[in-house]
Amino acid sequence: MTDDPTFPPDAPLPPDADALREAEGNLNSVWLDRLRALVAANQGPDVIEMMAPLHVSDTGDVIEALDHDERVTLLRLLGEKFDFTALTEVDDSVRSELMEALSNEDIARGVSGIDSDDAVYILEDIDAPDREEILAQMPAFERLSLRRSLDFPEESAGRRMQTEFIAIPPFWTVGQTIDYLREEQDLPDEFFQIYVVDPGYSLMGTLPLDKFLRTRRDVKIDALMNTNVIEVEAGQDQEEAARLFERYDLVEVAVVDENRRLVGVLTIDDMVDVIHEEASEDIKLLAGVGDEEISDNVFQAVRSRATWLVVNLVTAVLASLVIGLFDATIEQMVALAVLMPIVASMGGNAGTQTMTITVRALALRELDRRRMGRLILREMSVGVINGAIFAVLIGAVTALRFANPGLGIVIGLAMVVNMIAAGTAGVLLPLGLNKLKIDPAIASSVFVTTVTDVVGFFAFLGLAAIWFGFF
Repeated sequence: MTDDPTFPPDAPLPPDADALREAEGNLNSVWLDRLRALVAANQGPDVIEMMAPLHVSDTGDVIEALDHDERVTLLRLLGEKFDFTALTEVDDSVRSELMEALSNEDIARGVSGIDSDDAVYILEDIDAPDREEILAQMPAFERLSLRRSLDFPEESAGRRMQTEFIAIPPFWTVGQTIDYLREEQDLPDEFFQIYVVDPGYSLMGTLPLDKFLRTRRDVKIDALMNTNVIEVEAGQDQEEAARLFERYDLVEVAVVDENRRLVGVLTIDDMVDVIHEEASEDIKLLAGVGDEEISDNVFQAVRSRATWLVVNLVTAVLASLVIGLFDATIEQMVALAVLMPIVASMGGNAGTQTMTITVRALALRELDRRRMGRLILREMSVGVINGAIFAVLIGAVTALRFANPGLGIVIGLAMVVNMIAAGTAGVLLPLGLNKLKIDPAIASSVFVTTVTDVVGFFAFLGLAAIWFGFF
């Protein structure tokens, strides 16, 4: 560690410790401790030498592994050598901390040298006054380009697009285009296709590089271009854009404004990030932890989880009220108190399974009217069959354990009822919430669990009261 006297900054690295990652893919602790020692000793040149070979994603992992003060010192020591693209690879909370620690002048310098989509990703979470001050210090063309992207809604294609692209007129030849690409200095670092536009920048077609490079120099672009263009509107949700990439196996796609003028491009690397973000968001929402990140502090984690824990508390009270209706029944047969959590627990797990399948299908837009009906029928049938299977199992175990066949029949019947309710609720509740424009990933879990708890307790205790005549 940084304060370990046995590991001074000028100590040589142990054998095989110069690699950033261990065989398992984790950061090499020896390498990281060496960096920490250099950062603590303010050894700028040595820090730059260690960090220089790293990919921006690896740099992001290193930043997240350091403490807050170490991160700030690291960026200060790296100075102009620090690639701000690495800040797109860290958690939101870490990036916010670093943005607060850096001066607006440093941020302006850093985002000026990176792709526009990465610059927008960094700037969009900065407070408006600071963001305007940062933009004011940037070159005019970059400033206007970034402001245009920032004007689009959050999580839209316009926010994700890259404004660097290659656009040419349709009357050029392949040879003219090649000469232009060789001579022009201000071109994107990477591109996958060329866009054909009219004088008003309306998109006319696209030209894939493989087709372009295999064609003679005298062939005109309008005879070669693909006019069946797949495009994305700048205001379209980023998740819809990512689904377009998935459906058509795209690598790059044009982004157009409301007048169908070319304003940017989306690339596959950004869409992979979108898919990852959306999947992570749905998983966290299903668990009721909001937008919590692993780097959040205790207070942020508590705030993220408390709301849905309160909702769970309310639903748990509702389930307890149902149990209270049968307190006399439970007093006359203590075994009921031992067995009733089994029915509710099995129903809850079955409901969660069905709910997860339904929410995923909704998120991927896989449910049309025909598939929806088939899914409802399938899950209800699964509930009946699973209910029958586990009714026999738990009924037999209960009858043997308590030497009471009647009790085994009661819990078996309750199991069937609750498994059917679980399958039905697991499908219908997410569909209903989605119809009401409520995100089913957020609210489904609480309501499905409530249904299975209430139905499970009521069915089991109610059937027991009827069977054994406890009324």
